[in-house]
Amino acid sequence: MDTLRYQIEYYRARAVEYDEWFYRIGRYDQGQALNQQWFDEAAICMENLHSLGPVNTALELAAGTGIWTRELHKIADHITVLDSSPESLDINREKLGNPDNVTFQEADLFNWEPDSQYDLVSFTFWLSHVPPDEVDPFLAKVYRATKPGGKVWMVDSRKASTSTASNQSVETRDVLQTRSLNDGRVFEIVKIYYQPDELREIFERNGFSVEVHTTNTYFIYAIATR
Repeated sequence: MDTLRYQIEYYRARAVEYDEWFYRIGRYDQGQALNQQWFDEAAICMENLHSLGPVNTALELAAGTGIWTRELHKIADHITVLDSSPESLDINREKLGNPDNVTFQEADLFNWEPDSQYDLVSFTFWLSHVPPDEVDPFLAKVYRATKPGGKVWMVDSRKASTSTASNQSVETRDVLQTRSLNDGRVFEIVKIYYQPDELREIFERNGFSVEVHTTNTYFIYAIATR
């Protein structure tokens, strides 16, 4: 099985437990102090996203279970939500209450082609899972999906041992990382921890101007402008 198809299978299987990671539950509970640090740093990223609003139209790529869709919903009049996992989309839809101004679409982003342009394009914890030879083709599509003068917003992981499950490592081998599910199943997925200069160069060579920021430990986030 090819890596990308395997990765889709992993995120479909992980959909029902994905929120445990973000909300520091079960295997991801690192204790009160570290959990609070995580939430404080996540709040910084959310405030940065909110600073881009209000916007008329937003596109969220690899939207997952709706953690960040809910934040986008605070600033966008209409959101188009894409993900390859129908299980994640179902959770996302239920979490938001299936509002009329959010359109949900199942899509494999490696085969997806944009057919509209948006004021804001967002993807969260996604670019790190794009193989290096697919990064430029992906961002070329993001560029085409962004209105001239429009914004792209992203957040992703920094390499921190306390960002993952207590029984899991953040180490990678040839851009692959071993991940396990609660039921013990093990997968290998693409995982790249970008440094700010690397992320800046990637966006600039694809036609964007960009500001890249990091929180103290856990997150790297960016605002890019077409």
